[in-house]
Amino acid sequence: MTKKRIGSLLLLLLDIATIFIILQCALYIRKNVLPYFHTFPEFPQIDFTFFWWVFPIWTFFFFYEGLYSKRLSFWDEVKILWKTSVLSTLGVFAILYLGKFGEQVSRTVLVVMGIISFPLLPLIRIQIKKLLMAAGLLSSKALVIGAGKTGEMIFNALRKDPNLGLNVVGFLDDDPQKIGKKIGGVRIHAGVDKAHKYIGRCGIGDVIIAMPGCEKGRLFSLINDLQHRTRNILLIPDLFGITVLGTNLQHFFQEQAIGLEVKNNLAKPLNIFVKKVFDLTVSLLLLIILAVPMLIISILIKIGSKGPAIFSQERIGRKDRPFRCYKFRTMFTDADNRLDMLLKNCSEAQKEWKDHWKLKNDPRVTKIGEFLRKTSLDELPQIFNVLKGDMSLVGPRPVTRMEIDEYYREQANLCFGVPPGITGLWQVSGRSNTSYDYRIALDAWYVRNWNLWLDIVILLKTVSVVLKREGAV
Repeated sequence: MTKKRIGSLLLLLLDIATIFIILQCALYIRKNVLPYFHTFPEFPQIDFTFFWWVFPIWTFFFFYEGLYSKRLSFWDEVKILWKTSVLSTLGVFAILYLGKFGEQVSRTVLVVMGIISFPLLPLIRIQIKKLLMAAGLLSSKALVIGAGKTGEMIFNALRKDPNLGLNVVGFLDDDPQKIGKKIGGVRIHAGVDKAHKYIGRCGIGDVIIAMPGCEKGRLFSLINDLQHRTRNILLIPDLFGITVLGTNLQHFFQEQAIGLEVKNNLAKPLNIFVKKVFDLTVSLLLLIILAVPMLIISILIKIGSKGPAIFSQERIGRKDRPFRCYKFRTMFTDADNRLDMLLKNCSEAQKEWKDHWKLKNDPRVTKIGEFLRKTSLDELPQIFNVLKGDMSLVGPRPVTRMEIDEYYREQANLCFGVPPGITGLWQVSGRSNTSYDYRIALDAWYVRNWNLWLDIVILLKTVSVVLKREGAV
């Protein structure tokens, strides 16, 4: 039995153990926590032995979603695990009622099990996979063919997402100037046409072809030669900059051809409606949770310096419509005069302001304002902008008219075809450490690739970035 099969078997057994843990937690909550809030009917049996039939249902959906056969990025795996939780819970209730023994089983336990599986299942399973990969049971040796910018980009992407389990052990390239050099500590070897020898000699499981400029005939020959010598081939095409999320592969069997179907998700009224409902629902929940902290922040701002607690400034919204964007005041009331004096007397500050539209050591910022900016708490009042319909939870940055005219230019229509967001891709991609042009590129990528899951991922990553204070000013 190969290491991969052993790893998959261990993962299956540990998944069953995880389901058992989640069930035990649900039973504990049902018996010891919920009775304090509500009176529940008594059941003759309310222990895990009475729920044995739940395990095969959950396990079936694990297999059905390909959780033992697919290589998934971190966020793709979280998405599929959440989907599995929903399907498994629905499947359990379907069996419950088809078997006509619903009155004999605590349905509260099954509902609680489904709810708590959302945080627990990804948390436990992904940590288990890390341990199995560290033991070499679920990881695979990968060979990258092409040591140019594309090859280096793919190498960095794989290192940033170890959940894929692809360990790059070497590069192949024909450029004599690259032979013998290293990318991230991994050596570049000679001879693209000798790839099959490296596969057999080094136990390569996956081959990544990252040569977007390769001649078509040679590329086809390389793929056909390696297809049956390794488990998987990942081809990186020369299609950078187009939409990737939600893009479907179309097969034309008669002509032995394939096509990419690129969709405009935000052109569908249903998707716009879903995004709006999501924004309003989450914003209302956040407002309820954060009402008291926001009141405390307002009081601290008033104590620290003269002026209103909330500051508003004109920004450009969807379809070039101006609106008042709310923030907690983080600056002194004479902030403009302080900025003018600094820019007149400091060339370094001038360059920083031109490149980033922000200053790391900003003389305009109050003490409490500095804390609010580092923690991004200054943007909490924008929840009211979302509720008013001026903004979204996730979207392009809300900017001024001058920024659009000077920096966005031809990208303006694309980026501001949707409402600006409280957070977005730039906030979770280095935030103020990124250049202005890169921020615009991220905004454009977000609009082209929008889907609801992307919004959820960005919101979750924003929480992580804010807690770590990455790139804050």
